[in-house]
Amino acid sequence: MYDSLDKPHRGKHRIYIGMAPGVGKTYRMLQEANGLREEGIDVVIGLLETHGRQETAEQVQELEQVPLKEMCYQGKSLKEMDVEAIITRQPQIVLVDELAHTNIPGSFREKRYQDVEYLLESGLDVFSTVNIQHFESLNDVVAKITGVVVRERIPDRLLDEADEVIVVDATPEILQERLMEGKIYKPEKIEQSLRNFFVRRNLVALRELALREVANNIEEVEELEGEGHYCCIQERVLVCISTYSQSLRLLRRGARLANQMKARLYALFVEDPERFLTKDEILYLEMCQQFCKEVGGEFLRVRNANVVLGIAEVAQQYHITQVVIGQTLKNRWSLLLRGSIVQHLMRHLKEVDLHIIGTASKVSRSHEGEY
Repeated sequence: MYDSLDKPHRGKHRIYIGMAPGVGKTYRMLQEANGLREEGIDVVIGLLETHGRQETAEQVQELEQVPLKEMCYQGKSLKEMDVEAIITRQPQIVLVDELAHTNIPGSFREKRYQDVEYLLESGLDVFSTVNIQHFESLNDVVAKITGVVVRERIPDRLLDEADEVIVVDATPEILQERLMEGKIYKPEKIEQSLRNFFVRRNLVALRELALREVANNIEEVEELEGEGHYCCIQERVLVCISTYSQSLRLLRRGARLANQMKARLYALFVEDPERFLTKDEILYLEMCQQFCKEVGGEFLRVRNANVVLGIAEVAQQYHITQVVIGQTLKNRWSLLLRGSIVQHLMRHLKEVDLHIIGTASKVSRSHEGEY
């Protein structure tokens, strides 16, 4: 475990992630931990929240639990995970439930995820659990879906840095059934939960959010580590814009397409390195960039004298599956001599779908560089 300088290697982190309380994250974590214990792996419970669920409590079985640390807060005796005792114990794997939990005021670290990071830095492997709504960047989306603002949040980087992410999935129907059977909350909370957070449309949206977020994360890891052997999981839409006034229209169409396909959205401007933009053109591009940001897209700007090659290189780099371009504005004689940008792109992007959007015959911009 230690190198020549007696500095511990960072432990590995496995996260069990779900769409809502009650999907079985803790149960699954305990189940797999018991299997590892039977194989001779030294597994301990750092902190566990059963929430009174009998099935979860039964999974504790023979797992050792490191005693919690007692703390006094506002005259009350409370218990928190004893990180130092765990490090002293030096198990191979530590189980830590409810990753997004806020620690008792006065603890060494404010958040439980920070305790987990401390354990990892100490060389211990950690299994943890969390629901999708606790990730910082998804807070606004979750609030829009459920009407609930989640107060306890964790940085998205935890998902990026995790060595393994396991999605614990359940259909909305199964989750509602568990709720009504009293397997998630106490009887007095069931009716209220069914009318609010556990409404079917909420659960459907949260389930999709959880699956997509993890798929995106896997895709990004593969992109970084795949060494070219990469298979795109999610659709990606690239809208090719210019300084023509029709570009905002293209962006709107591209955003609508991305929304329908649940795809990532990119906008691209290929800049001719030998041509200076006018003040109006710069302002127009800034407007396009702002709009792209507002609809959740990423604005890209590259310099290339060859527009087609510029688009093709970006499409390959970002694993684009759909390209949106404007109908050519060149005259027929020019097309006959040089060909259209569509024809050239089709030669370079054989596995990419092209969407050619019609444009008005009169435009307010005048420079050559159609799309």
